[in-house]
Amino acid sequence: MLKRDYRKLWWQNNITKIFFSVLPLLFISISIYSHFNNVYTEKVIESIKTTAENRKGAIDLFFDERISQLVTIANTNSFEQLTNETYLNKVFNIMQTNSKSYMDIGIIDNEGKHVAYVGPYYSILKAVNYKNEPWFNAVMNNGIYVSDIFMGFRKLPHFIIAVLVREDNRSWILRVTINLETIDEIVQKAWIGSSGDAFIINKNNSLQTKPRLGGNYLETPNCPDYSSTSIARTEKFSYEGKERFYCAIQIKTNKWILVLSEDPNELLSPILHEKYWTAFLTFIGLLFIISGSVITTNILIKRLIDTDKQNAMTSDMVLQSNKMIALSKMAAGIAHEINNPLAVIGEKAGWIKDLIMEEDIAKSENFQEFSEAVDKIELHVERARKVTHRLLGFARRMEPAREKVDVNRMLDETTGFLENEAKFMNIEIIKNFSDDVPVITSDLSQLQQVVLNLLNNAFDAIDHEGSITVSTDFDEQACEALISIADTGPGIPKAIMNKIFDPFFTTKEVGKGTGLGLSISYSIIEKLGGKIKVNSNEGIGTVFTIVLPANQG
Repeated sequence: MLKRDYRKLWWQNNITKIFFSVLPLLFISISIYSHFNNVYTEKVIESIKTTAENRKGAIDLFFDERISQLVTIANTNSFEQLTNETYLNKVFNIMQTNSKSYMDIGIIDNEGKHVAYVGPYYSILKAVNYKNEPWFNAVMNNGIYVSDIFMGFRKLPHFIIAVLVREDNRSWILRVTINLETIDEIVQKAWIGSSGDAFIINKNNSLQTKPRLGGNYLETPNCPDYSSTSIARTEKFSYEGKERFYCAIQIKTNKWILVLSEDPNELLSPILHEKYWTAFLTFIGLLFIISGSVITTNILIKRLIDTDKQNAMTSDMVLQSNKMIALSKMAAGIAHEINNPLAVIGEKAGWIKDLIMEEDIAKSENFQEFSEAVDKIELHVERARKVTHRLLGFARRMEPAREKVDVNRMLDETTGFLENEAKFMNIEIIKNFSDDVPVITSDLSQLQQVVLNLLNNAFDAIDHEGSITVSTDFDEQACEALISIADTGPGIPKAIMNKIFDPFFTTKEVGKGTGLGLSISYSIIEKLGGKIKVNSNEGIGTVFTIVLPANQG
C-alpha cells in the first residue's frame, strides 16, 4: 500500500483552501470598509466645513448689520444731538428695541473725551479720556473699528464697535459695547453632537467666546493653535492624546478665527457600527470557510485512503498473478528441456539392459552390479519424468475446466481422503456445512487440489492433537460461496504473512515441502474467478477462506 502522511495532507489541504479563500474575503472586507470609511469621513469633514462656513457667514452678517446701524445713526444725527444724553438715550432705546446685543453707547470727541454716555457703567466711563487707548487711535486712522475682547476701564471682558464721523470741520466717534452673550449664542449654534465645541480666537490665540468644553474669555484654548489661519482649514488632528476633527475659518470683519472641534467617535459612530458589523460578517464567513474546508478535506482524505487501499489490493493481486504466470512459464520450460535428455537416458538404459540380457554378460562377475545400476538409472529417470510431468501439469492447470460443483459434497469427499491420517495424528475434522450454498460452476478437480493442499498444510501446522474445522457459507448479497478451513495450529507470524503465497516460500523442514502449494492454490482460485483470504493469530490458529463466485451457473 502506498504510504502517505495523511495528517500532513490534511493540514496542507486545509491551509491551502483556507488561505486562498480567506485572503480574498479579508481583502474585499477591508477594501469595502476602507472605501466606506474614507467616503464617510470626507462627508463628515465636508459637513463640519459647511457648518463652519455657515456660522462664519452669520457672524460676519452680525457685525455688518451692527456697523451699518452705527454708521446710519452717526450720519443721520448731529454731534449736538447725540451729545445730548437724553436724546442719546432715546436713540439707544430704539437700537435696543431691534436688538439686545448692545450694552451701552458713547460719543467721544476728537480729543478722546467721553462727552456723552448711556449704559450701566456711567460712573466709571463718563469722565474717562480715551486719547491714549489703542482702539481710539485705530478708529481715528481707519474710520471703523471692531476690537478684540479687552478689560478696559470697567475691568471686565468686553469688546466694542466704533465708527468715526466727520462732520464739517469736526470729527467724533460713536462707540458701542457688544453683549458677549449675543456673540456666544451665535457661535454656539455651530455645535454638532453632544461633544462638539465651537469658539472664536483672535490673532493672539486668546478666546473671544466661551468654549463648551472649558475655558474663559482671553484664555488660551485647549486645541492646536489656529490663530494664523487665513484660509479655511479642516483636519483630523491628535492633540494631547485625543483625536478630534478641527475646522478653522477666518471671520472677515475683525480677523477673528472661528474654530469648530468635533469628536470623531461620535460623528463616525455609523461607520464604527459598520466596522463591527463588517467584522462580525467576516468572522461568520471565516467560520463557514474553515468548517467547509475541514468537512470537504475529511471527505477527500477518506476517499484517498479508500482508493489507496483498493489500489494496494489490486497491486498485490496483479503482483501475485504475475508471479504465477512467470512460474508456469518457467515450469513448462524446465519440463520441456529436461524431458528430452531424460528420454535419451531412458532409451539408452533400456538398450544397455537389452544388451545385458541378450549377450553372455550374465556370466560376468559384475553382472549383478550392472543390472542394479541400470535399474537405478531407469528408476531415477522415471522419478525425474514424474517431476517434469507435475511441472507440465501445473502449467496446463492454469486454464480451468467448467462444470457443476456441489461445494458441500466436494468437501465431504475430499476430507474423506484424509480421515485415516487424521485418526493416526489424533486430529478431529469438524464439518460445518451451510445448507444454502448453491451448486456453482467451477473446476472440481482443481478445487479438490486446493482443499487437499490447505488440509495438508493444516495437518502439518497442528502436527498432532488438534482440530480442523471445514465450513461453508453463502453470501447472498455478494453471490459468493465461502469455504473456510480453520486449524488450531500455532498460527502464522505477522512478519511472513505477506510471503506465504510467494512461490518456493516454505516454513517446513528441508525435504518436506516445495513452497509451491499455496502459490499454486492461489493461482488456481484466481483462475476460477475467486480469491483466498487468510487470517491468523499466533498461538490460536489460522483460517484460510476460499471465496468463489456463485453466479456463473
